[in-house]
Amino acid sequence: MSNSSSPTQFLLLAFADRRELQLLHFWLFLAISLAALLANGLILSAVACDHHLHTPMGFFLLNLSLTDLGCICTIVPKAMQNFLWNSTTISYTGCAAQLFFFAFFMSAEFSLLTIMCYDRYVAICKPLHYRTLLGSRACAHMAAAAWATGFLNSLLHTASTFSLPLGQGNALGQFFCEIPHILKLSCSHSGYRREIGLLLFTVSLGLGCFVFIVFSYVQIFRAVLRIPSQQGRHKAFSTCLPHLAVVSLFLSTGTFAYLKPPSNSSPSLHLVVSVLYSVMPPALNPLIYSLRNQELKIALRKMMTGCFSGAIKHQFSGV
Repeated sequence: MSNSSSPTQFLLLAFADRRELQLLHFWLFLAISLAALLANGLILSAVACDHHLHTPMGFFLLNLSLTDLGCICTIVPKAMQNFLWNSTTISYTGCAAQLFFFAFFMSAEFSLLTIMCYDRYVAICKPLHYRTLLGSRACAHMAAAAWATGFLNSLLHTASTFSLPLGQGNALGQFFCEIPHILKLSCSHSGYRREIGLLLFTVSLGLGCFVFIVFSYVQIFRAVLRIPSQQGRHKAFSTCLPHLAVVSLFLSTGTFAYLKPPSNSSPSLHLVVSVLYSVMPPALNPLIYSLRNQELKIALRKMMTGCFSGAIKHQFSGV
């Protein structure tokens, strides 16, 4: 995908010039990444080990945790390395790989969130058909479709972006490799228009998913409001709130990052917004789900209690 007019490395946007602030950012990113790894790892373990979570929603939640882990592991390590070594460079190959995996995991995550909305719609609006419409085979096919969609979307964009001749320097206005910032370096109008067309097609698919989510929740809220008992309405709402919160966080941060007026935004504000939509959701998603999902909370409590009890027994057995 490289060509003669492409740079051998890119310059990423620095968070700070002062060494003290660079080290502070390193420790902040380390704390966020460890929290995300721990939280998503606990959810993966709980869903895999507790048979009460072997449900369609548990299966999709497991896949969502995998995409969150992928996003964190794609962006944060390079940023932490640059903080620690006082550097802002990334190689051409490393930039292509980072762009590919970030687009892959983000696309797969939005597809999974759309599928999880369908799961809630069937569970509340068509409960008698739930096991028929969301059997194990159907869930596996939908999850595979989400991952395949993310892979194909990422492959097309990465191949299209890095086939462009980049003759406008090598400085990216972002702390990680992202398509819009690489396109600004392109000196090929035809290739630029081709990638813009691909982006518009991807945005159209995303808008279709968004419309489906909105339509589904309109039907869900109508069905919930028809439930006679207040306890039943509260239980139905509580199963939807985590998913709705995660979707809102995903869409609001990403929309604000891409649609904010460029003339009114400083580089520091741009960096903060970038962190909000690329780094914070993977760390917050497990917290949102664990706070509202009673079965998940019980499974996590049992798993942590079992580990703690096992550690105590092992300690006393060695005495």
